[in-house]
Amino acid sequence: MVNETNFYANLGRILDVSTVRTDVTMEEINQMIDIVRKYNCICASPMPWATRYTLDKLADCPNTVVTGVVGFPGGAETTHIKVSTANELLSMGCKELDMVINVSALKSGNYDYVKNDIKAVVETAGSVPVKTILEICYLTDEEIKRASEIGVSAGATYIKTGTGWGPKPTTVETVKLIRSVIGNSAKIKAAGGVRNLDTLEQMVKAGCDRFGIGVRTANTIFEEVEKKIKK
Repeated sequence: MVNETNFYANLGRILDVSTVRTDVTMEEINQMIDIVRKYNCICASPMPWATRYTLDKLADCPNTVVTGVVGFPGGAETTHIKVSTANELLSMGCKELDMVINVSALKSGNYDYVKNDIKAVVETAGSVPVKTILEICYLTDEEIKRASEIGVSAGATYIKTGTGWGPKPTTVETVKLIRSVIGNSAKIKAAGGVRNLDTLEQMVKAGCDRFGIGVRTANTIFEEVEKKIKK
């Protein structure tokens, strides 16, 4: 277990707080913004339609970036559409991009398409970090390994486990599996199923660098953090 007080006090620096569910309301988007401000979170992740609003609201928070999401949630748009979306989000001021890979193409064995799809967005992003989202809930372990390798070879900064939309959660074992494949060639972001502080701590020990936490879960996790800090 992570036992340093600084870890809890600075937890926001590894948390991306998101509002990317279909039924998210403006109230929750504002809650995300408030949480990010209060806990000095590294990133806010809204859906594209709310990205400009989020950027404007966090313009005075230099330590927080806004991530633009590309291809949510299915990843099956054409590469042209993904690149167009990336360009629009970058022009707004997004400093990171979270991109869903083409899961259908991956499961069909069309690995060159998957790589070129990612590479096109990475090249569009330039120096802006791109996190490739595998949607591990739909993949076998071998497909997770292959997708991780493809993401690294295409230039992704992070291999991200999921969007949080899928039917199965990310596990500690998934993080370990990805790390065993990519080594130190990319960072790992876990999202989907990270519901409490204990799971988050275990994933950090397994090699996870960042976490995508929905606004509804973020409140619970930060309540746990405050209790630990008080103790």
